[in-house]
Amino acid sequence: MSSPTDQSFETPRFPALMVELPAWVESHLAHADTTYDTVEDRMRLAVELSRLNVEHGTGGPFGAAIFDTQTGKLVAPGVNIVVDSRWSGGHAEMVAFAIAQQAVGTHDLGAPEFAHHELVTSTEPCSMCLGATPWSGVKRLVCAATHDDATSVGFDEGPKPADWVGELEARGISVVQQVLRDDALRVLQAYASRGGYIYNGRAGN
Repeated sequence: MSSPTDQSFETPRFPALMVELPAWVESHLAHADTTYDTVEDRMRLAVELSRLNVEHGTGGPFGAAIFDTQTGKLVAPGVNIVVDSRWSGGHAEMVAFAIAQQAVGTHDLGAPEFAHHELVTSTEPCSMCLGATPWSGVKRLVCAATHDDATSVGFDEGPKPADWVGELEARGISVVQQVLRDDALRVLQAYASRGGYIYNGRAGN
């Protein structure tokens, strides 16, 4: 008979959560040693991830990526995996943060040896992802589609400070907005027009 402390052969009471990208991402980025030298190059990838996520039916119309701006290298991609992962936190930015932190081996992407990381995202961050941005350690946030673009197709972006850009910049995080906005907006609109699932919070209910 096992002792109360012997749990080695028992099924865990609580399930584990694995942050895992859809299989197509790995094959699509098989040549990810490519450098992304300009902010437009980096945003082009984030928007492409959002579009492919819709086309593959693996999540919502959002893509993100963490880059090392000193080298132009991709550190980690992210796409929205909320529904398939059964995790409300599975936004593209959160996935990119988690994978990047595992890839570099620390929770702090702003540590001295990693001080050149930026988050590039196809849509301005919702309230959850905005809150996670300073904790991640990134030094720059680059956005394409706007908060209003996301809400115009039905997504609820949650409550954010009116001057959220100023709040980030006060913490040493520079913000660049509306890079390839039209490209990202087309992905949002295509998702909505094809009847994509618009999942939102309960709005306080």
